[in-house]
Amino acid sequence: MELGSPIPHKKARIEIIPLIDIMFFLLASFMMVSLSQTVMKGMKVTLPTGKSGVTQNKKEYIALSVDRDGYYYWDKDKIPLEGILPKLRQVYLTSPDAKIFIRADRESLHGNVTRMLDEIRSSGFNKISFEIKSEALSGLSK
Repeated sequence: MELGSPIPHKKARIEIIPLIDIMFFLLASFMMVSLSQTVMKGMKVTLPTGKSGVTQNKKEYIALSVDRDGYYYWDKDKIPLEGILPKLRQVYLTSPDAKIFIRADRESLHGNVTRMLDEIRSSGFNKISFEIKSEALSGLSK
């Protein structure tokens, strides 16, 4: 005589729905983390805002900054105004198509930015951009 269980036997199977939920959560998490890891070159300055502000893809560029006190920076290193031109000429010899991004604090004097721009132009670079913060993003980080 064969005794059976009162509970019917079902075949074991892998449930896909919870697996899909977990994979979607992991994908979204990795995307958010990778988007938040940006490389910042240059000093922390308060950028002015503008309607035409567009996010640039900046892989190979030179970041020159002017802070509100009139100090000049090459990436994050403080540099005198007289030291910018020789350094730019040295870079121009190896990569004349490099882009230069000027980051000036909105409280900095116009004359300080103009002097730095003159140094850049006299070194031979033509691709010069000013970094601004888009007005659409200005309310996000205060």
